[in-house]
Amino acid sequence: MRRLAEETARELYVGLISGTSMDGIDAVVVDFGRHQPDLIAAATLPFPSCQHDRLDVLRADPDHFPAAALASLDAHLGDALGRAALDIIAAANIEPTAVAAIGSHGQTVLHRPDATRPHTLQIGDPHRIATLTGITTVADFRRADVAAGGQGAPLAPLLHHALFRRGGETVAVLNLGGIANLTLLPADGRVQGFDTGPANCLLDDWYRRHHDGRFDIDGRWAAGGRVDQAWLQELLAEPFFSRQPPKSTGIEHFSRDWLDRCLPDWARDRPADIQATLAELTARSVAEALKGNDQPPPGQLLVCGGGVHNRDLLQRLADHLPEMEVVSTAAAGIDPDFVEAVLFAWLARERLASRAVDTRPITGARAPILAGTITHALASKSPEP
Repeated sequence: MRRLAEETARELYVGLISGTSMDGIDAVVVDFGRHQPDLIAAATLPFPSCQHDRLDVLRADPDHFPAAALASLDAHLGDALGRAALDIIAAANIEPTAVAAIGSHGQTVLHRPDATRPHTLQIGDPHRIATLTGITTVADFRRADVAAGGQGAPLAPLLHHALFRRGGETVAVLNLGGIANLTLLPADGRVQGFDTGPANCLLDDWYRRHHDGRFDIDGRWAAGGRVDQAWLQELLAEPFFSRQPPKSTGIEHFSRDWLDRCLPDWARDRPADIQATLAELTARSVAEALKGNDQPPPGQLLVCGGGVHNRDLLQRLADHLPEMEVVSTAAAGIDPDFVEAVLFAWLARERLASRAVDTRPITGARAPILAGTITHALASKSPEP
């Protein structure tokens, strides 16, 4: 865990999210009492291996995952999120009663915004979080947007707009999680955001098939391979890349099955070249999304998410975007590992204030929405130690 600020907080919220890697919970305590959010404490708390394994089974075949098992996993994840909240509160050296609310994204297990009846599902029972911590909990942030005709994702551009816009200057923000999403902040104050395609999900999957460990540290394996240009062009022919925003996707689409269907005949003999080409796919799809929009090119690309630590991937991005400065969001004062956790703390604050968020230019929703459902803690409940 990391202590990131020592000042006495004035408006404290907790943010929680388990991302597409499904290997742990990002947890933050944020003070919104100043103009710029102050991270008081932040940590990534790993899942027990059994929980990760169950999530992997669910992700592999959500249509046939038993309802009883889903309900059990929802409860277990709710408990894990509640304990993560208490752990990060303790790390911040504050009392739970000092926290106004918890914003919990939970774990996305299904995201199908383009289905005949669009739907998205995040689990991690907020009632269990509120009961365990004694703190009002806001969760279920995406379904209101889907109900309003939106994609339900990405939501990060809402926070990017609040934090990173600069008067008279165009800025872009790139989140490299399992999926990459891009935020465009033109000089005129507007905002646009959309998913560009895979970031780490395919890279991590291919790496784990050939190595111990969860990911390719610094992108070293990819850097040692050679990009196969013919296969890259086949991958870039995937229809999602040419779709116009608003658009979102997930690991349900860019899955192991998708990769297996696309693998060339030479994959077994040249696994490092597969990794290099997948890294190039991420960099090219992001670069083409940036160049293909009708906004003036930004001078700076701020990068956050786990992919910010992949040196090979960042170098590929810089090579494709020589006119832009590619830097971490740390340069703008926000730890790149915890931007999304801060997002859900911020969304909880907006929801408690009954402030609608305007997702229309991002997700295509028909109207601004109240993002999140409020679960109040039992008045007589004392937080557990």
